[in-house]
Amino acid sequence: MKRDEILDKSKELINGQRAKDYGDAFENHSRIANGWNVIMNGALVSHGYLTEQHVILMMDWVKTARLLETLDHDDSWLDKIGYSALGGEFSEKSEELDNLGIDIDMLREVEAVKRKMNKKDE
Repeated sequence: MKRDEILDKSKELINGQRAKDYGDAFENHSRIANGWNVIMNGALVSHGYLTEQHVILMMDWVKTARLLETLDHDDSWLDKIGYSALGGEFSEKSEELDNLGIDIDMLREVEAVKRKMNKKDE
């Protein structure tokens, strides 16, 4: 798809069905920002950083903010259920890593170094 086609399709979506489903884009993103600030502040107080589970909560909030405009949008309800299932799975995985004595922060750093090394090899 060419850039003009992408722009035309995007314009059609954000001014058409998405606007009908989610309401005014500025208001929707304001609701999202408010919710994300609550989640982020809670994450910083409880953990000092964002975890994968906090990101799940943030994505769930996007769907909640959209549903506040259109309560019967089935796709958003399904997405929320999917995010909740992932959050539960991620919590279990984090607990397993903790029980094994694996430092998740160190694991993230190791993975970042591996990615950098792989880029150098390419």
